[in-house]
Amino acid sequence: MRSWRGAASVVLALSALTFALTTPSATADPGHSRFSFAVIGDIPYGDTQIADFPHVISQINADPDVRFVNHIGDIKNGSTVCSDDYFKLIKSDFDMFEDPLVYTVGDNEWTDCHRPNNGSYDPLDRLAAIREVFFPQPDRTLGRNSVRVTSQADQGYPEDVRYTRANVAFAALHIVGSNNMAPWTGNTSATPEQAAEVLGRTAAVVQEIRETFAAAAHEHNKAVVLLTQADMFDPTVTGPSFADYYAFQPIVKAIAEESAKFRGPVYLFNGDSHVYNSDKPLDTGSQWLSFYGVKTVAPNLHRVTIDGSTDVRNWLKVTIDPGSKQVLSWTRVPFTQVN
Repeated sequence: MRSWRGAASVVLALSALTFALTTPSATADPGHSRFSFAVIGDIPYGDTQIADFPHVISQINADPDVRFVNHIGDIKNGSTVCSDDYFKLIKSDFDMFEDPLVYTVGDNEWTDCHRPNNGSYDPLDRLAAIREVFFPQPDRTLGRNSVRVTSQADQGYPEDVRYTRANVAFAALHIVGSNNMAPWTGNTSATPEQAAEVLGRTAAVVQEIRETFAAAAHEHNKAVVLLTQADMFDPTVTGPSFADYYAFQPIVKAIAEESAKFRGPVYLFNGDSHVYNSDKPLDTGSQWLSFYGVKTVAPNLHRVTIDGSTDVRNWLKVTIDPGSKQVLSWTRVPFTQVN
């Protein structure tokens, strides 16, 4: 992660944002009492994984329990070129999923593309390309058996989507690693264009969080699931600095406030830090409460980081049982062919 100085104006602008709370209905639930979905992310990384990715897809397709797939971002590693051809290759792979696929955008495929080894692109150009390639039909998932979802396409964020399955409310949120806004090559702080993008996207994400919880309460959903690329509570970082995380603050506050009001369990699945982890980052006594200046404790929020990057050897299979107290359970399923 990178920090930069002189960001006080961005912090103040983020803190000053206010968001209207609306409650449109999410996509209708198919009515299954038990429901399993797959979560993958930070894959494929490098030539070997790229070549093997169709096999990973085939393995998930072959699981009769899985009815939905979530890729939580980083479709490439952080040191390879962000080309249109590569995006089209991964999109063709995504088209092989039999089940509906929701893809949550990561930093490696656009915010990091300013790097010389990524092609020295304008990240905003790469974000536009990502939206064109991977979100050609707003309000519909990817995958061969595409289904409708509720998106923010009318606000310019087709990647932020909500849906309901097995009486659980889901939201895929465009929040990327590296403080959601690492400065581009040659800059020590955000350009006006970058700051505007971050502010708009953050506003959309917080709105999506609040609308998801409002709909979940209205529809008496059993649980809420949030899916992001960024690890906003990275346990692998020793002595984290607020300068490297401050852009996440309004998002973390919204998650804490909404989780605390919700009567059921809340689950946050993320990638980014690459190593499996399961914890409660906003429970009483957590360092992250004071770190983010969050006064609302959310003991019902359970965070799961999935395995990813070059050493990933499994995918996460999550099962919903609306009759259980925890609602969700999960297991790491080894790849049948090791990368």
